[in-house]
Formats: sequence, structure tokens, C-alpha cells
Amino acid sequence: MKNTVRKKAEGLLRFIEKSPTAFHAVREFSEMLKDAGFLELSEGTQWELLPGRGYFVTRNGSSVIAFRLPEEHAGNAGTPAGFQIMAGHSDSPSFKIKENPEIRVENVYIKLNVEKYGGMLFAPWFDRPLSAAGRIIVERDGRLYSRLVDVDRDLLLIPNVAIHMNRKVNEGFAYDPQKDLLPLYGMCGEGKSFLSAVAEAAGEKEEDLRGMDLFLYNRQKGTVWGPEDCFLSAPRLDDLECAYASVLGLIAAEPAESIAVSCVFDNEEVGSTTKQGAASTFLKDTLRRITACLSGSETGSLPEGQFTRALSRSFMISADNAHALHPNHPELSDPVNRPVMNRGIVIKHNANQKYTTDGVSAALMRMMLKKAGLRYQEFLNRSNMAGGSTLGNISGTQVSLNTVDIGLPQLAMHSPYETAGTRDFGDLVTAAEMFFSLSYSETEDGGFGWK
Repeated sequence: MKNTVRKKAEGLLRFIEKSPTAFHAVREFSEMLKDAGFLELSEGTQWELLPGRGYFVTRNGSSVIAFRLPEEHAGNAGTPAGFQIMAGHSDSPSFKIKENPEIRVENVYIKLNVEKYGGMLFAPWFDRPLSAAGRIIVERDGRLYSRLVDVDRDLLLIPNVAIHMNRKVNEGFAYDPQKDLLPLYGMCGEGKSFLSAVAEAAGEKEEDLRGMDLFLYNRQKGTVWGPEDCFLSAPRLDDLECAYASVLGLIAAEPAESIAVSCVFDNEEVGSTTKQGAASTFLKDTLRRITACLSGSETGSLPEGQFTRALSRSFMISADNAHALHPNHPELSDPVNRPVMNRGIVIKHNANQKYTTDGVSAALMRMMLKKAGLRYQEFLNRSNMAGGSTLGNISGTQVSLNTVDIGLPQLAMHSPYETAGTRDFGDLVTAAEMFFSLSYSETEDGGFGWK
């Protein structure tokens, strides 16, 4: 068991290492899906879908939706039996590199102009090797092309101010992102420009660059540690841990009566209101096109009510990590709902609907986890403490259906190096596989459950 748990954790760490940005994560997901026999679709072409087959479609290169159809169509008059949807996100808090990035300091140093992306812990970004990754847009023969890039070496560092120059720093310090958090790149007059180094890493020329979406990332590799290998630490656990588990579960699941759908959205950390975020039409567009294809032809009109009926038989898991009981600050957790690492999947609740969970969706999730033989925990914030939110409610503005918010317990959320329990990850993969093998159903007498 110990070796199995460690092997799964190491697989997650390898995936994270290959995924310094949302663009790279979606590339890795796409390769995983292709290797598993899923066929890639394009939003700009007509779809023809076959029973029992798996498909995936990307948007912006940073979001992906994958799905598998039942072996036999189980709906009525062309209506799908329903959708089993599990959603996570591909982005993590970081620093985005601004246009015209180089700033000269005293005609000696070169630092980069960056701005924060998402809500982040600033202090852990200091004094550690960083690099840059993302995508660049290049021009060739009057056409523009997108290229992924990762300057795969220690390239940058955000230096702290010495204690001798700021004696009160350990008493609390308000960081100014425009002043304190700009990374050192090099010496004036020495070496390549930053954009030249980026272009070279992508196999392109600096003079061909026309656009960029570049981010800093922590170079420290993930590790499994602690007695009995009980913990894992890595960058971007929030939310690549849940997203990776979802895709693994979809690949492993057998085709069921419902259509299994794994979604990985971008831009959750900044509100999801982009064309590739959970607030976009990406999921709704994809589900409607699937419904249309199953009704006979995507080119035909979608019969009235088919899509709505399919959604009424559907269920979504919004999977985004949760706060674990902190060893140094247990007083920050709710008195009784205190998730602990390595003690199971967390069901997340909030009276003000920052999470989608309600009595029905929580009961359904508990039933499924018990069926899988998995432990679960409950998370609620302290009543005097505001919490975060996830993509579940945001997605619900476009596609309304029963939804539960879950996650895995972790420490130091939104740090560039986060910590979680090794056993919990394997539990979520198992839960995802079971979820995609079931169907949500309701009976005429008001009962509901899984079949």
C-alpha cells in the first residue's frame, strides 16, 4: 500500500513539473487523453460523435473539456441520460510579466516589471530560483502562431532586503508589489535581453515576437516527505491536484449510462470571467453540441427541451482544494469541522453559497464515497472569518444542475510551494473513477440517488 500511495503521488509531481502554467497543463492533459484513445475536436468544425468513444476539446490552449459517451444511447428520443461532470481549474496565483518588461536599476542591474495574478502569499516568493513560462505569439509570412515556451533553467530571483536594513521586517511588513516583488534578471550590458532568452527557448527570434502571456514560476521540484511518506509538497497543488485526479478518473472509468465529462477551466484565481473560464459558455456550448449530435446531427435544430431534460439528470463535482487544520494555528479552523491531511476527501459548505454544496448534493456525495469505501470530512469556515470561493457557483450561471464542492486538505494555499497528504490524492482518483461510472437519477416519488 505504501509503495502504491507513493507511486501515485510521484505521478502527480511529475505532471506538475511539466505544467508550469495553465497552457502547459492543458498540453499535458491533451497528451494524456490522446494516449488513452480520446479524439481531439475543434470548436470551429462540425462534430460527429460515436458511442463509447472519448473526445476532448480545448479553448485558448488553457482550458479543456474531455468526455466519454455511453456504449449505447440510453436517453429517450435522442436525449442523453445525463451528464456526470467533474470540474477543476488549471491556473494558480503567480506573477504575470508585463509588456516592455525590462527595468534598469542605477544602470547596473536589470529587473523585470511584473504584476500579481490572483490572490497570493508574497513572502514565499523571495530568495528562491524562478523562471518564466507561458506562450508567445510569433509572426511568419504575415500569419500569427502561438508557441508554448518554458525557459527551463534558473533565470530569476526576487531578493529580500537584509534584516540589517529593515530591522522590523519580522514584526510585520506590507509588501508593495510594484517595488518589493520585482525579480532580478541580470546585469546591464551583459548577456541576452529577457525577450531574446524567451524567444530562444521557444526556438524563435525576438524580432518575430508579436505578443506574450508569460508568468513566473517556482523552480523547486515537488517532493514526498515525512514519516511513512505521508506528505507531498509542490508548486500549484491548488488546483492541479484535483484537475489531474479528474482526468485520471475519466480515463480509467468504464463507459456508463450517463456522459462522463471532465472540465479544467482557466482563470479561476481571477474570477473566471474570461472566454475560457467557468463563467464562459465553454461548458454550455460543449454539452449542447453533444446533445445535438446524439439527437441525430449537429447541423439539425436541437429539439425543444432536450438539453434541459438532460441537465435535470446531471450532477457536477466542483473540485478545488480545501484548507487543512494548521499545526501552528488550529484556532483558525472551525471548532468541529476541521479537515486533516490524509483523512479523506473534504466536502465544502458555506451558508452564503460561496460553495455550491447543499443538503441534497452533500448527501449524494457522502453516499457515493461510502459506496467507494472512501473516508470523507466536512469543511466550513469559522463563522467570524470570510473564506474563498470556487468555480462551482460561477459555472452554475451558465449550466444549472445539482453541484457539490469538494477538495483535498492542504496547507499554505496560494503559496508557490504548497503541502498536502499523499493518501488523499489516491482517494480522489478512486472517487473520480467511480463518479464517472455512475449516473444520477430521480424517481417519481421524489427519491434520488445513484445507479
